[in-house]
Amino acid sequence: MTGGSSSRRRRAEERSSAAGTERSSRREAAGGMSAGGMGAGPALAALLLAGSVLSAALLAPGRRAEPDLAERRNVELKMDQALLFIHNELLGTSLTVYWKSEYCYQCTFQPLANVSHSGKPAKPSVAAVSVSTQHGSVLQVNYTLEERAACRLEYKFGEFGNYSLLVQHASSGANETACDLVVNENPVDSNLPVSIAILVGLALVIAVSFLRLLLSLDDVNNWISKAIASRETDRLINSELGSPSRADPLSADCQPETRRSSALLNRLRCVDTFRGLALILMVFVNYGGGKYWYFKHSSWNGLTVADLVFPWFVFIMGTSIFLSMTSLLQRGCSKFKLLGKITWRSFLLVCIGIIIVNPNYCLGPLSWDKVRIPGVLQRLGVTYFVVAVLELSFSKPVPDSCTLERSCFSFRDVTSSWPQWLVILILESIWLALTFFLPVPGCPTGYLGPGGIGDLGKHPHCTGGAAGYIDRLLLGDNHLYQHPSSTVLYHTEVAYDPEGVLGTINSIVMAFLGVQAGKILLYYKDQTKAILIRFAAWCFFLGLISIALTKMSANEGFIPINKNLWSISYVTTLSCFAFSVLLILYPLVDVRGLWTGTPFFYPGMNSILVYVGHEVFEDYFPFQWKLADEQSHREHFIQNVVATALWVLIAYILYKKKVFWKI
Repeated sequence: MTGGSSSRRRRAEERSSAAGTERSSRREAAGGMSAGGMGAGPALAALLLAGSVLSAALLAPGRRAEPDLAERRNVELKMDQALLFIHNELLGTSLTVYWKSEYCYQCTFQPLANVSHSGKPAKPSVAAVSVSTQHGSVLQVNYTLEERAACRLEYKFGEFGNYSLLVQHASSGANETACDLVVNENPVDSNLPVSIAILVGLALVIAVSFLRLLLSLDDVNNWISKAIASRETDRLINSELGSPSRADPLSADCQPETRRSSALLNRLRCVDTFRGLALILMVFVNYGGGKYWYFKHSSWNGLTVADLVFPWFVFIMGTSIFLSMTSLLQRGCSKFKLLGKITWRSFLLVCIGIIIVNPNYCLGPLSWDKVRIPGVLQRLGVTYFVVAVLELSFSKPVPDSCTLERSCFSFRDVTSSWPQWLVILILESIWLALTFFLPVPGCPTGYLGPGGIGDLGKHPHCTGGAAGYIDRLLLGDNHLYQHPSSTVLYHTEVAYDPEGVLGTINSIVMAFLGVQAGKILLYYKDQTKAILIRFAAWCFFLGLISIALTKMSANEGFIPINKNLWSISYVTTLSCFAFSVLLILYPLVDVRGLWTGTPFFYPGMNSILVYVGHEVFEDYFPFQWKLADEQSHREHFIQNVVATALWVLIAYILYKKKVFWKI
């Protein structure tokens, strides 16, 4: 028995050593994806991060109770509002106060309050109103009868603050009017939950990085490896003693799984990480983003965090198109068969998108007369079809990688695609021609504004110019998005769809720039320096184009950055950012292996399922629940972080179970 046990121990140790070698080779192939073989580490880190963010948010103060004076004046403050008391101390003079946001470009003033004249010198007339706190405000006080300005001031109000505007005779002369703003009660810092969450998240990242560094030290790593090897040896010994007749259980059951795992590891993790990053931001934004204005789409020109996610998803979709298509062609798949798959997948994306953007389970039967046709997945489907067919039509074998040849320093990744670039330039010329030269009834030719009260109210029904006109002409008002982001600030009155027909041209351009990133990764495989130089060059080139088009201004450039229009400056700017992200992710994730892409890698591997799932189950528990205070940024932020973290956890579980939804 002793001899048999010793032989079994030796065989178990040999198998343990072989298993350790296999695990080591897998870790090296993955670029250092895990330290010390701790498979549960990424999931644990993601859960700790979510828990820390939530704990930090809970520490932030909530909304303060409204003052009694506000209640007596029947003013109910909502989120992103402050209370303003307007004191009219002018005897016999009524006042009209107008307001506009500094963020509203060339907007007309809107009436805010009428304040009757003061009857007694010591008793001014007072009016209580709520004012927006999202951006700076411009207040203009007019004499009601004369309709001329008494004074004007600019101020950035704080959320739930209490202010008084004192309108009185100036001390310098009886005919002059002075307007003074007094803070009665300080506002709350509504951004504190986000600030604390970011700080705690950064601290956690630093702590995890330090732990990984500690685990990479030889002494610590050897100690952990010995402990793991000892446990593995004991497990194998017990297994053999318990079932001596079982030959080699790993040879039959684990080989297919090993092949699948190695196939997954051969993917570029930076691509899936980038896709997951864009997708998780999209989920957080779609769920509300804590109701912060910078997590919502821009009213018209300019950029917010919400404006980054969709174009990044389009960009990385283009990268994936080239990488996957090249792989399929190298495996001998016919172009005709690929064309069928491309057509079917595009059709499914469009159909799923139409179903998602037209929910009717709570509103009763849906009328075909009001079905919204454009949408995110619809645009992705059309963009995917055009770019994939374009690449399929002009595909060429990828040249072998070289290290010392002069051709490695050429522009072969661009010159080899000159037919595709020609088509893209023709499409962009069509966008420019339609945008700036198509006559739009009742609107100036080449108009890029929001309509409504913008442009001094001269073109109230011209929202989107040619883009809006084409959508209304081809699809009809009832089949477009009825509540565009321009409605809140610019008071637009016509339907406008940010995923409309004309903007799809520029989404195709952006996807093709993503194709270019994929060609760089594949043409210069294993040449890190060449890849990073080209990423940096594209950043610089696209950045220069954006500067030239926008004049580094939100509204004064030739073509402003505009998500609603998907303007060409929007495409070049966001593509510049996308190349910058790849410039960071590629060496960090795939070359050095300093980061595994956790937790963004997992939703990036199951993007369609996560996107469709978060849209369908948006209004269901545990992704949404009744809040104690609907007007609290903190509570909305916590709810949206929980919902987003749940989808990351779901994606992680599905990844571990090798469940992927492909269409």
